[in-house]
Amino acid sequence: MYKKSFSIPFIVFVIAGTIIPLFVIAFYGLTDRSGAFTIDNIIAIGGSEHAKALWLSLLLAFVSTLICLILALPLALILKDSKLGKKGFMVFIFVLPMWMNFLLRTMAWRVLLERGGLINDILSVLHLPSLQIINTPAAIVLGMVYDFLPFMVLPIYNAMLKIDKDVIEAAYDLGAKKSKVFTSVILPLSVPGIASGITMVFVPSLTTFAISNMLGGGKINLIGNIIEQEFTTMGNWNLGSGLSLVMMIFILVSMALLSKLDKNGEGVLM
Repeated sequence: MYKKSFSIPFIVFVIAGTIIPLFVIAFYGLTDRSGAFTIDNIIAIGGSEHAKALWLSLLLAFVSTLICLILALPLALILKDSKLGKKGFMVFIFVLPMWMNFLLRTMAWRVLLERGGLINDILSVLHLPSLQIINTPAAIVLGMVYDFLPFMVLPIYNAMLKIDKDVIEAAYDLGAKKSKVFTSVILPLSVPGIASGITMVFVPSLTTFAISNMLGGGKINLIGNIIEQEFTTMGNWNLGSGLSLVMMIFILVSMALLSKLDKNGEGVLM
């Protein structure tokens, strides 16, 4: 009886912070400004501007997730095999930048990548050509990878920690080389962590608007930017909510597909 009462604050939080806002978004998304039912706000995603922003968002989210995965696999393996990693020190160092405000970290990259920024100053001293990627999709991908990489590394690292050492040693005893052990033993057993990491990187990459605003200079509109502008600049909550509902469908489908690879929740951070 007492244990059930402890869940009341959590239930209230879920209702007030998740369920009610979802109903509000659904109401605005399925009505026009007069309150009449309509699906125009949803099918508006097919418009040229919205469709272009959506596909660009999907592309950049996919590229960012792929780069994070490529970087995360060896990093997680290094953390797993490192004595410092097992003691948590290396993991702590890796997670430390996440304690800094997200917007400050992103703004720092803008300062570094600007034409008169630190990186170009160093390249100038070395008599190398300057870097011209600020306000481009490449800068946005760089910001996404930097901000979301820990969310890919930690689930994979957690999954690798759960791999029985005897399984790996048995593979070596059978004559398998390191590359074969990684591709045939470690990688398949790390799939739950990989699935969790992909979800944790792809979803925020797909919906972000702060990174594209700062590193894209407002010149590159992703679907997150379009939605944010509808709410804050245009004042069209109905269209913004309709587009948000479409994005929710994309997110739910991707999460449902990836959850099949992590049925037991083994990739979840412990």
